[in-house]
Amino acid sequence: MPDIVNAPLSNSYAWPDAEGRFGPYGGRFVAETLMPLVHELNAAYEAAKADPTFQAELDGFLTDYVGRPSPLYLAERLTAHYGAADIWFKRDELNHTGAHKINNCMGQILLAMRMGKTRIIAETGAGQHGVATATVCARFGLQCVVYMGATDVERQMPNVFRMKLLGAEVVPVTAGRATLKDAMNEAMRDWVTNVEDTYYLIGTAAGPHPYPAMVRDFQSVIGRETRASMLARRGKLPDAVVAAIGGGSNAIGLFHPFIDDAGVRLIGVEAAGRGLDGPDHAASLQGGRPGVLHGNRTYLLQDDDGQILEGHSISAGLDYPGIGPEHAWLKDIGRAEYRAATDMEALEAFQLCSRLEGIIPALEPSHALARIGEIANEVGKGGDVVLNMCGRGDKDIFAVAKHLGVEL
Repeated sequence: MPDIVNAPLSNSYAWPDAEGRFGPYGGRFVAETLMPLVHELNAAYEAAKADPTFQAELDGFLTDYVGRPSPLYLAERLTAHYGAADIWFKRDELNHTGAHKINNCMGQILLAMRMGKTRIIAETGAGQHGVATATVCARFGLQCVVYMGATDVERQMPNVFRMKLLGAEVVPVTAGRATLKDAMNEAMRDWVTNVEDTYYLIGTAAGPHPYPAMVRDFQSVIGRETRASMLARRGKLPDAVVAAIGGGSNAIGLFHPFIDDAGVRLIGVEAAGRGLDGPDHAASLQGGRPGVLHGNRTYLLQDDDGQILEGHSISAGLDYPGIGPEHAWLKDIGRAEYRAATDMEALEAFQLCSRLEGIIPALEPSHALARIGEIANEVGKGGDVVLNMCGRGDKDIFAVAKHLGVEL
């Protein structure tokens, strides 16, 4: 890929600020015992960013191990089905491990080793981040402990087995609703307890600063490649880029290189679960309000007393009750737009994409696929819409079969 892909952007958009804030969001809301670790991590990350050998090493692994750049694919049959703008897939499901998560894991594992850490902990929902973390730990010979909600362990058994095959210890978390939020709580507790040798490899663009910005930076390879590919193929930028949103790492990775391009619409699709009019959804930008969780201030699903509510989604990767702080800021300033798709809409889109394109999507990008037709219609013929296919659906076939009443 030409150098254009990894050249830093001359962004007039310069968030976060020195305190890790995106407007009123983000920041560092952590216990005193964690503050030195967060500062140590920030210093290490700033030093790594300034070191060309770090980026060169990361680029080497992204090319030879992860399999980047991922293709930009024109989904001709889906485009014909809707009869509007051309629909393109940024095919990050073709990465090693089957999702976008490894882009960030590879960056953070190299950083952890620079810091001399020997034990890696992570949280995971759908299991994709857990698998990616276990993968890079296996590659570099580091101890790996993955916290996963017991509910998610049950619905993502193939990924649990993959993590164990890769040598990771998977710890089921039974607190709360036993999903991603609870797994993240346990990982934070572990980090405080084992400060000397342990690195917490957060998988989404949330948590205390520098995590939201760091995860965004490592995931921005998605948007940089998309930009370069569209310019090469079409001679222009896309009219809209679309991604599913749980915590928001794949979306912010796609969006960030386009933030200064006013003509490119940035559209995130949250999980509407059983509907936004009831409590069973995970659309924190549309159904939540600002609060503090897991070290940062952002939009959260919470009750009148400020207690965090449980998110619901058919997708284990989207049921987080919060959102990365940069998405909260992009929503407030009107630069990005956010929609939602229900469980049933995602299931329908999952099947449609499989039948029309021969690509079985994960349930996460199936939410974005559920809105792609209306977005293509808004953009109109002659336009281009890029959807980030952030994961493949192998991990979801058992859950989908169950919902469709099929015995496997």
